[in-house]
Amino acid sequence: MFQQLILIGNLGNDAELRYTADGTPVANFSLAVNRRWTKDDGSHTDETTWFRVTVWRKQAESLSPYLKKGRQVMVIGRVAARGYVGTDGSPRASLDVTADSIRLMGGPRGEEGALAEPAAEEEVFF
Repeated sequence: MFQQLILIGNLGNDAELRYTADGTPVANFSLAVNRRWTKDDGSHTDETTWFRVTVWRKQAESLSPYLKKGRQVMVIGRVAARGYVGTDGSPRASLDVTADSIRLMGGPRGEEGALAEPAAEEEVFF
């Protein structure tokens, strides 16, 4: 069997780089993927889906300085849905993605002095 998911979205927080007990690097961040469509009445509707992304080993160390809140990235990986009980006692779900590769697409959105959108040949692909 094979599973591959491609997401393009913006980081909801700076990546957190940590190391496992055996010294393996791992970075985690949240990713917001937005969808916009037009209803029959002509009004626009927006929908945001949040994913928790984990990236491992050398890729985690190499990318973590660039994975800042608001940065647009493309994540290719595999997804797993996980259920849990929230602090208020209600059932919740989380979409967890293990990244096989991450492509830096551009700088943060809507910030003054944001990083310029890189040219295609300048995009970083890990």
